[in-house]
Amino acid sequence: MTADFRSAGFEVLERLATISADTLARFAATRTDVRGGVLLATCNRFEAYLDTADDGTAGADALLDFATAAAGVERAELSGIAVRHEEADIAGHLFSVSSGLESLVVGEAEIAGQVSRALETARSVGTTTPDLERLFQRASRTSSAVQQHTRVGTAGRNIVRLALDLAGSRVADWSTTRVLLIGTGTYARATLAALRDRGVREIAVYSPSGRALLFAKREGVVAVERQDLPHRLALADIVISCSIATAPILDEERLRRARSVVEEPARQLIVDLGMPRNVEPDVAHLPDVELLDLETIGKHAPLPELQATDDARALIAEAVDQYGADQRATAVTPAVVAYRAHVFELVDQELERLRRRGEATEAVERAMRHLAGVLVHTPSARARELAAAGEGERFAEAVQVLYGLAPDAARPAGEQPGSQLAG
Repeated sequence: MTADFRSAGFEVLERLATISADTLARFAATRTDVRGGVLLATCNRFEAYLDTADDGTAGADALLDFATAAAGVERAELSGIAVRHEEADIAGHLFSVSSGLESLVVGEAEIAGQVSRALETARSVGTTTPDLERLFQRASRTSSAVQQHTRVGTAGRNIVRLALDLAGSRVADWSTTRVLLIGTGTYARATLAALRDRGVREIAVYSPSGRALLFAKREGVVAVERQDLPHRLALADIVISCSIATAPILDEERLRRARSVVEEPARQLIVDLGMPRNVEPDVAHLPDVELLDLETIGKHAPLPELQATDDARALIAEAVDQYGADQRATAVTPAVVAYRAHVFELVDQELERLRRRGEATEAVERAMRHLAGVLVHTPSARARELAAAGEGERFAEAVQVLYGLAPDAARPAGEQPGSQLAG
């Protein structure tokens, strides 16, 4: 299930952003048809990838109900904006997302890391599966290839830099601009780098979670304690908030009280990069205060057609084809394993019989194991060819009909029969 800046308003995305990986894990635990899931939530999108036992329809419907309740969104509204991706196109979608082609600002640098962290988080809460692991790992490799072999990454400006570009029209001299940074995560580091590129010297950082001191020491900026926050808010020319806090950090009343501690508060620009929003829109009601939030920034994002290159799309299409071939090969693996195990078991039985009769010489054992290898080679190669052509089930059926084998019994640990991906 996908909801992003194109299909949903920022208010809805804010609510969906409150759903965590732990929440998704609780949902998966209630469903026998859902084996696992990965949650990808960024400032401009909410996506849930499920590994299900069937075609994913029932699980996706249940997820819609669950997300409606968890995020406090009307079901009809969420149903109208949520896009479902079935297994046939889910890889192409995720690979494009990871490569930055579906971002608000095409080619943004942060999204690849967010995709990787989404998988790591799913591992930590125990909701990954072998199929999801393969999908997300291939997405990461694809995004790396896109960045390495195309100009998408350099052509697109990330959200932080776009925000500062927009802020630049209000700034006379970056070198004398006082900036208060709220947050210490990935966006905070990207923001700090972008500010320094513009020559900003006076930067203070505040962390709602108490990480400001460690961040400031590592990055060489000033840490702001909670009791000093009002004073720093009042002095800042620009306040940039990019915290992962789920509730607003700043509103009109709090900013008014902060600005009242100085005789002549500065004209201020508040830049809110948080999702959910870190700053209530009512701060813009204050005199000499302007708010630049993600919704406003999004209206200035360059058109994707101007930045996404044909080379990137072609590379992603190639990666999707290869992923599909690998998935088909994986699907036929249990049948190949079952067949090989059957042949070598017969050889072991015959060798044991020969040992009991004293006829199992080293040369005989070598010859019989060589023969077994020859016998399984051609069928194994044929199985891979059938899998590549999308006909792997023919080999599995043949193994079952000819030898009475149950391929699923030989499936590698962690694999499940009938696995389907839905997003």
